[in-house]
Amino acid sequence: MATAKKTAAAKVETLAADAQKTMNEGVEKMTKGIEDMTAFGQENYDAVVKSTEIAAKAAEGIGSEVTAFSKKSFEDGVAAAQELATSKTVTELFEKQTAFAQTAFEGFVQQATKMNEIYAAAAKDIAAPLTARVTAATDSFKGYGA
Repeated sequence: MATAKKTAAAKVETLAADAQKTMNEGVEKMTKGIEDMTAFGQENYDAVVKSTEIAAKAAEGIGSEVTAFSKKSFEDGVAAAQELATSKTVTELFEKQTAFAQTAFEGFVQQATKMNEIYAAAAKDIAAPLTARVTAATDSFKGYGA
């Protein structure tokens, strides 16, 4: 009977040790998972902040570009009006007005192309940090499936 008691006690101790080991491993995995999720969330937050900073700088640059173009357009319009006022004949007036309209249209098309390039570059730069996080999330989920 004493031997049976000792054997049973040993089995209980082994079972308890195994249960403790399994529980410790589970807690460690859970803790690591929580730490990984927290780090991933922080990296996502950092990406959003960086993207927002890039967007703010882009908006500032776009605002400056629009302001400069508006100022130049106004100055060109004033100069054209002064030039039109010096016309001696109706034909001369129409020629000057046509030349101004053509120059203004070409300037607008050139500025529109430039703004399109600025917007495209800004969108690419703004999206880059967020795209990197999406890629990281995709890679992370692939790791869980493997």
